[in-house]
Amino acid sequence: MVSEKKYFTPKTAKKTLPLVKKIVEDILAEGQSVKRILEYKSATLNDDIVRTSLSKIENYINELLELGCYFKDWNFEVGLVDFPAIIKGEEVFLCWKSDEPVLLYYHSIAEGFKGRKLIPEEYYID
Repeated sequence: MVSEKKYFTPKTAKKTLPLVKKIVEDILAEGQSVKRILEYKSATLNDDIVRTSLSKIENYINELLELGCYFKDWNFEVGLVDFPAIIKGEEVFLCWKSDEPVLLYYHSIAEGFKGRKLIPEEYYID
């Protein structure tokens, strides 16, 4: 069940990040497993082991959706997650990759990942 859309502040996203990191680690592990199985064992999407892994991935992604954020890495390489937010009066996504220790970037909805900018420092002030 997907919850209503919520908006994160950089602070609330930071508090959520440890759980998001764990879920993304699980997604990436399962995704890489599926890729290996399909590549090396000539399996298909209908094989039981692949379907089981895909079901796990779906459950993990639903966990992220319940938190209010979105998984964006369908190659299962970098674990990209977007957190809806409002920056300077504009609806944007706070943008985090699994190889980044903290959440530092955002981008407009139209620009996407290529338009990432540093989150303005004033959004971290109490």
